[in-house]
Amino acid sequence: MIWRSLRFRLIAGGLVTILAALSIAGAGLTLLFERHVARSVAADLDVHLGQLLAGLDVDADGRLVVTRLPADPRFANPLSGLYWQIGEESGPLLRSRSLWDMSLSLPPDDLPPGAVHHHHATGPAGAKVLIAERRVSLTTSEGPTPVRVAVAIDLSRISAATAAFGKDLAVALALLGAVLAIATSIQVALGLRPLDHLRRSVADIRSGRSRRMPGIAPAEVRPLVAELNALLDAQDREIARSRGRAADLAHGLKTPLAALTTDASRLRERGEHAIARDIEAVGEAMSRHVDRELARARAQSGHRGAGAATELAPIVRSLIETLSRAPSGASIVFETEISDRASLPFERTDLAEVLGNLLDNAARHARHKVRVAAQPCADGLSVIVEDDGPGIAPSKRHAALERGTRLDERGEGAGLGLAIVQEVLDAYGWRLDLSTSRLGGLKAVMTPDIRRPVAA
Repeated sequence: MIWRSLRFRLIAGGLVTILAALSIAGAGLTLLFERHVARSVAADLDVHLGQLLAGLDVDADGRLVVTRLPADPRFANPLSGLYWQIGEESGPLLRSRSLWDMSLSLPPDDLPPGAVHHHHATGPAGAKVLIAERRVSLTTSEGPTPVRVAVAIDLSRISAATAAFGKDLAVALALLGAVLAIATSIQVALGLRPLDHLRRSVADIRSGRSRRMPGIAPAEVRPLVAELNALLDAQDREIARSRGRAADLAHGLKTPLAALTTDASRLRERGEHAIARDIEAVGEAMSRHVDRELARARAQSGHRGAGAATELAPIVRSLIETLSRAPSGASIVFETEISDRASLPFERTDLAEVLGNLLDNAARHARHKVRVAAQPCADGLSVIVEDDGPGIAPSKRHAALERGTRLDERGEGAGLGLAIVQEVLDAYGWRLDLSTSRLGGLKAVMTPDIRRPVAA
């Protein structure tokens, strides 16, 4: 499941954080821009108000007049969004051409003389405007007269400028977010690379290419590497002790088994054939268990000590030479198709155990020919042993791999050959597949099985 992936969680968390940060930054920058524009507009209004006050005067008839109009041409364009208005408390109004026949609705503030106030109000056509006004006192024909001078600007232009800024900012933040997302993915990949290296190191130990985890690792991973190496050391010691105990037990049973065999021979010489067969059957069963446990003990310790792979060709040649001198292999032609550079991640003793059983089984059942080949496969190298004998029926192949099963009715062997092969291969994380050979007999293929963990 993808949500259980550490990479997915880190990248998703980073993207959510980036999205939240950019959203907050976008809203904050837009607000700051709007406030900056509002302050700039208010400052411009104060300038226009000062220009209007500078041109305000009283004519010879005692009426208010504006001798010098503000310089901004928008005051002369009807409904341009920039307006001015001058009026007495209850007298006629003077206003800019931009107001046309309308007027600004000023709030009933009690303004002290000389103070400039800013407030929002409703302007022409119902638009929201920002007003800067100041109360001054002028001497007219009626004496000292308070006059309210106001300049206003339509705020829709500020909203439009803010919206345009927001769109441009959104594009810029989107590009920034994409760059940050890519950077987050790269950062996560680089951060998880030590874990991938750790996985490959464990796989090397599992396959026998290495014995320990490398000591070079980031500070955060180094304690885990140390703990894994300590675990491997402890497991090696425990396996060595178990192997020693199994070997001691097996060797301790060898002498009693030899004595039982001798006693069975004596009984047979005295005519006690039934008792001799029973004793031999018990001895054979015990011998099978001893051989199997010895094979397991070697395999369990072997895959941990496989710092270097074992060359395949020399072992095969040695086994063929030995089998050729045996009665079962004297008339058999052995063919090999193995490169001198081929090697397998097995201890030499265990590889000899596996191949010896496969070749012995093939030689005992072959009519004329046994072929041994090493071929590349998806997970490394596979070894094929096939013969031109009668083979094994598909329905009986699974039983041939079970402990103590003997399909050969001639009575040769103890029914352990393929079972021991299976035990050793299981310990190394390999598998044995049986099928029909092109030679007509049995085809046994040993290949690495990455789906099966190495036996502990």
